[in-house]
Amino acid sequence: MKINFEKSPDGLVPAVVQDHETGKVLMLGYMNEEALAKTEAEKVVTFFSRSKQRLWTKGETSGNFLEVKAILVDCDQDTILIKAHPIGPTCHTGADTCFFEKNEGKASFLNYLQKQIIRDRKNNPSDASYTSKLFQRGVNKIAQKVGEEAVELVIEAKDTNDHLFKNEAADLLFHYLILLEQRGMDLDDIVDVLKERHK
Repeated sequence: MKINFEKSPDGLVPAVVQDHETGKVLMLGYMNEEALAKTEAEKVVTFFSRSKQRLWTKGETSGNFLEVKAILVDCDQDTILIKAHPIGPTCHTGADTCFFEKNEGKASFLNYLQKQIIRDRKNNPSDASYTSKLFQRGVNKIAQKVGEEAVELVIEAKDTNDHLFKNEAADLLFHYLILLEQRGMDLDDIVDVLKERHK
């Protein structure tokens, strides 16, 4: 679907930028036909700045670029939705978004936990780290721990202590992430399977 830039007297249409992972709205800008073409070609969000009266690539001075993941057009062909990956805070004030929201969903912490913390424990082993020691013991021990934590969760599920249940659920999820990392997979890979099943 094409944007109808002629609907607006100045040839500008609003472009809403949304974080492709968290779904948070990061900012609103305006695009003309040239800005959209540059955005599509370079895969970095470029607006038409109404104050500067020129094309303006978000991040050109700060380095906080918006990497394009998808571009969608609304049903009236006069608004653009850009799903993007933000490099740093989006707002010029230093805030995550121009609406002063934290750009995080709680589930996104799981990706951080696996890709930053757990992966670091695997690649930079430390004798003081429980996780590093698990990796050193191999996939069989990790899989055994996942099984043990699953059984403990089932036991707590039959009880009424929410605090213990949540802690056992966290233990199971943590060890599951370790198992995924041991197998060379991301949580995203499993989400893709669930999405495919949901179609």
